[in-house]
Amino acid sequence: MQKYSRYIGIVLMLFIIAGCTSNKQSNISLANDTSIELTISAAVSLKESLEIIQKKYEADNPHVKLKFNYGSSGSLQQQISQGAPVDLFFSAANDKFQKLITEGIITPDDGTTLLFNELVVITPKENAYPIKSLTDLVHKEIDHISIGTPETVPAGKYAKEALEKSGLWNDLEPKLVFAKDVRQVLSYVETANVEAGIVYKTDALISDKIAIIDTIDSTTHIPIEYPVGIVKHSQNYEAAKQFLNYLQSIEAIEVFEEYGFITQ
Repeated sequence: MQKYSRYIGIVLMLFIIAGCTSNKQSNISLANDTSIELTISAAVSLKESLEIIQKKYEADNPHVKLKFNYGSSGSLQQQISQGAPVDLFFSAANDKFQKLITEGIITPDDGTTLLFNELVVITPKENAYPIKSLTDLVHKEIDHISIGTPETVPAGKYAKEALEKSGLWNDLEPKLVFAKDVRQVLSYVETANVEAGIVYKTDALISDKIAIIDTIDSTTHIPIEYPVGIVKHSQNYEAAKQFLNYLQSIEAIEVFEEYGFITQ
């Protein structure tokens, strides 16, 4: 009888272990099958490089869908501050990123400065204007020069700093055409609606309709940094963390460098 009872106990234990194992395997399978959508608000100057990264990442992680919201860093930061449902913020300006840290929306440990950029002076491809350098923008034949709106567009803020430091702002301000983001500046120059513009080097490199005339001295403006971090209210923290780690991988860094970004 005692032997029989021991046998029944062993059988019951085996059933329990089998059940636990089955449940654990089911949970793992469910995790792999669950579709996750990550929303990333990113500076528009990152668009081409992130589109390449998106294809590679989604191919390797079929359960993750990346949804990008591109715009000027200032506008994106304001949206996040107002509660927009975003998982990661990839900014073209450190001050916009730091504002979200100050507001407690991004934790410092969940962010990093990943990339750097440069400013260049551009003209339409067929440059019929007497522009060989930044200082030539004051020439009387130059009537329209486009930069991003300094209050909301980091590239515009950097451009204003550089023009002020170079002693050109007062002369050029009446000629300035402000744009909603750096891509609009690029478009204005490509279509010859303005004689010149100031954009990130990475934006200039993607267009065959413009000519790079001059690279602006980096000491005339604060460093052009691209910090990226996880928004605290993300509902997909682990998936966001995994993608943030991937952005720092050699594979992703090579893509950014291919599009002209400077890495550490």
